[in-house]
Amino acid sequence: METVQTALWVVVMLVVLAVLFDFMNGFHDAANSIATVVSTGVLRPGQAVVFAAFFNFVAIFIFHLSVAATIGKGIVQPGVVDTHVVFGALVGAITWNLITWYYGIPSSSSHALIGGIVGAVIAKAGAGALLSAGILKTVAFIFVSPLLGFLLGSLMMVAVAWIFRRARPSGVDKWFRRLQLVSAGAYSLGHGGNDAQKTIGIIWLLLIATGYASASDASPPLWSIVICYAAIGLGTMFGGWRIVKTMGQKITKLKPVGGFCAETGGAMTLFLATMLGIPVSTTHTITGAIVGVGSTQRASAVRWGVAGNIVWAWILTIPASAFVAAIAYWISLQMF
Repeated sequence: METVQTALWVVVMLVVLAVLFDFMNGFHDAANSIATVVSTGVLRPGQAVVFAAFFNFVAIFIFHLSVAATIGKGIVQPGVVDTHVVFGALVGAITWNLITWYYGIPSSSSHALIGGIVGAVIAKAGAGALLSAGILKTVAFIFVSPLLGFLLGSLMMVAVAWIFRRARPSGVDKWFRRLQLVSAGAYSLGHGGNDAQKTIGIIWLLLIATGYASASDASPPLWSIVICYAAIGLGTMFGGWRIVKTMGQKITKLKPVGGFCAETGGAMTLFLATMLGIPVSTTHTITGAIVGVGSTQRASAVRWGVAGNIVWAWILTIPASAFVAAIAYWISLQMF
């Protein structure tokens, strides 16, 4: 009886830690959903965060749990994960998120979590305990998602410029101020749909590892789904204004038409990845789309130095969070 009570206490603590990560994911990645719509002046910051949070949560009714399944069953071999691995993974991801938030660097909460899982699992059982297919498709999309966002964002911008080539600039601006609400809503849907599922996945992984769920279950418990979508929405409402400034103004200056094209290109990428069950970075995706939109005007419209610093953060995310996770794993062995 004592063992069950202790195990339950540890599981509850780790679920709370996972929900905290989910909240921080929304807080850290709020910029992805609202930077463009704020920087173009379409919505005030307070309006934008409530708008984005609403669509983050509404995504619960739209997307299947394919990304959660990838995290819960497609990254690590069955039987390897335990409470120490989950603790290490979450601490590694949260630590990296805090560091990048403090310095205003738009890094990926998604890949911080993947890096955390990888680091903790390697610390326990070595690299052979990882499932290469799940890891490889996730790593591949570190490059694919920003490139696809870049391509779709730039193609949207070129198409819009051609379609409205004879229209008055003031009229175009007026129309796209309205349309940007649609594109921002779509991007927030994609953000909630892909990112909330990552935390659902790690809670599912924890419950399976501790015997509170079965690996044969078709989906995680309903309570975990609702809590995770609510947490990411609340995190978005609190916002991460340091990163909003970087995303909305430092990479390139955006007008409503550019914001619409970036958000639409990014949303299309997220919808595709979520349907395929691939945990992608919403940060990478929207950054690629913003750079794509800016580059269609002229290469000098993009501050490539800022974009380069962001790319370095992308490269460091998985190894840095993995390193912290490995240390946290060893510490947890002494704690519980």
